[in-house]
Amino acid sequence: MGDEHRDSVEASTKRRVTAADIARSVGVSRATVGFVLNDTPGQTISEATKRRVLEAANRLGYRPHTAARALASGKSRIILLVLPQWPLDFTLRRHIEEATLALDAAGYTLVTHTPLTDSRARPLWESLQPDVAMSLTPLPAEIIASLRAAGVQHIVPDPERVIVDEYPEQGPGLQVEHLTTRGHRRLAIIGSSDPRISDLVTLRMQRAQDAAAASGAEVVDLRCIGLDEDDATHAVTALRAAGATGVVAYNDDVAFAILTAAIRAGLRIPEELAIIGHDDAPLAALSMPRLSSVRLDVEGVGRYLAGVALSIAEGSPVPDAEPTSHIEVIVRETT
Repeated sequence: MGDEHRDSVEASTKRRVTAADIARSVGVSRATVGFVLNDTPGQTISEATKRRVLEAANRLGYRPHTAARALASGKSRIILLVLPQWPLDFTLRRHIEEATLALDAAGYTLVTHTPLTDSRARPLWESLQPDVAMSLTPLPAEIIASLRAAGVQHIVPDPERVIVDEYPEQGPGLQVEHLTTRGHRRLAIIGSSDPRISDLVTLRMQRAQDAAAASGAEVVDLRCIGLDEDDATHAVTALRAAGATGVVAYNDDVAFAILTAAIRAGLRIPEELAIIGHDDAPLAALSMPRLSSVRLDVEGVGRYLAGVALSIAEGSPVPDAEPTSHIEVIVRETT
């Protein structure tokens, strides 16, 4: 008990327990401790000594020095996910959560970072030196240049080296198909006016317009709204005046705004106005009436992102883009 008490006191007075502390505690050389902790092959160290070293390391609360280990191995075992300035909605949270779990299982840490416009802070990649920097969208040239200047070797997506194909946006086509097969030929396509997601909103709205044109349906109203009562009320008034019977919403938040305004206007859902959202957030099944929506395999996308990162960091094959095939319409009361 005396040795253990001394070890505990000694460890508590230090900011970090080192291999030298373990060596003093056990009475062996620093090199021996290093060989045991790193499981170095070809050493003639008895099992009893190995066990004493590992027990002391555990008792003293030893943790490997991440920076030193990264310097020695050439790997930080950190994957950096560079996020655009998007709101952290249900789908994005689930992507990140699932990717974090998958990478953790492989011994890697996922760190997220959102570069802000005109930020005064140093980019996180300059401090972390990640093995891979990833993004959900194409990175601006200045960020790619900054990543490379910081020594980041692997960037995804990289305009100079195609590693993975971009995910197609299939959801808007499914929304339009769902409404037109139910007889809705005059559609309103409603996006979000949030400037942080303007590129994604534009993409989805264009895909919805293309799908409507291909099916022979007419887009009678096309607009973006904020998530407030006035915008939603004006939108419902305008789309009804234009004769729309079906609404393709950018996401479930926009769909909820239109749904609430339509109910307040006295419209019968879906008899007078059918509404379909996108992302199938948990509230879609709890609203009254319940919201039809497009469900993505958000867990699959997260695992796919992790698989791409691991394929680059470990040199393993790039995973198939399976999540893109797991997109479906969840039919509920609003259609």
